Amino acid sequence: MAPDPRISLEHWRSLLAVVDAGGYAQAAAMLHKSQSAVTYAVQKMEGLLGVKIFEVVGRKAHLTSTGEVLYRRAKALLDEAGALEGAAATLAAGWEPELRLSVEIIFPTWLLLQCFAHFAQEQPQTRLELYENVLSGTEEALLLRKVDLAICSQVPPGFMGDPLMRLRFIAAAHPDHALHQLGRELTLQDLRKHRHLIIRDTGSQRRSGSWLGAEQSWTVSQKATSIHAALMGLGFAWFPEETIRDELQRGILKPLPLREGGERFGDLYLVFADRDYAGPGALRLAEIIRGHVAEQGRNQAQAAALSRKP
Repeated sequence: MAPDPRISLEHWRSLLAVVDAGGYAQAAAMLHKSQSAVTYAVQKMEGLLGVKIFEVVGRKAHLTSTGEVLYRRAKALLDEAGALEGAAATLAAGWEPELRLSVEIIFPTWLLLQCFAHFAQEQPQTRLELYENVLSGTEEALLLRKVDLAICSQVPPGFMGDPLMRLRFIAAAHPDHALHQLGRELTLQDLRKHRHLIIRDTGSQRRSGSWLGAEQSWTVSQKATSIHAALMGLGFAWFPEETIRDELQRGILKPLPLREGGERFGDLYLVFADRDYAGPGALRLAEIIRGHVAEQGRNQAQAAALSRKP
């Protein structure tokens, strides 16, 4: 058994407060303590650990290299303690009263709503809060612990995710768009002369602009807006095939005849914010999502097999 820790969580909290608030006086105000109490807590930690956490430069206290290591580990320790208490409260209450999900908007909306409907039949009292994000916005929601579960295109560092589904993206535009009127295979240079429709990255450090270097681009917030713009002949984009299947069948959107790169593939992953502390509701919803996605994959495979029969 590990020895009992000599430093309490309250002492570690004082260290974090001094750094985050920018000084002892500010930390005292944040913690609703006297400045002397905060100063004593940090000095006691230095004495018990035999290290120097802060050094005074000018009139400000700065972390030493050792202090920087302790600060990072203390932050992780307090985050873990908070998560543990939250998990205990969730488990004590049984099913969670609310579940928060972050889902990449490229995930088929109709399929997600089917999953929600299935879950609501079993647990109608559980509230669902959905964040529809793009690219780094989904990863950020996990990193900041804003959600319990996420469907994202990349698994952020420090998390584990299960492959959920693969999506096919098709470069498409309205049949009357100028690119279709060229009557030949298209190149990257052809695309760069026309308007590229982009969906905005919802992360705080968002990436913007046309990734292929198009001279013109429009950035929108919703996939529906992007599709409507394409239907009006205002630009082209790579759309998830599942999202524009009806438009393709009706002939109001048409795949661009690209010499290369006309289709792309992207993977989506199902990721828990913290699998160890996931409540029964989060576990059940994840199970439902996996089941519906697997059933959709089987249906598509059967449809493809039937279409190949003479």
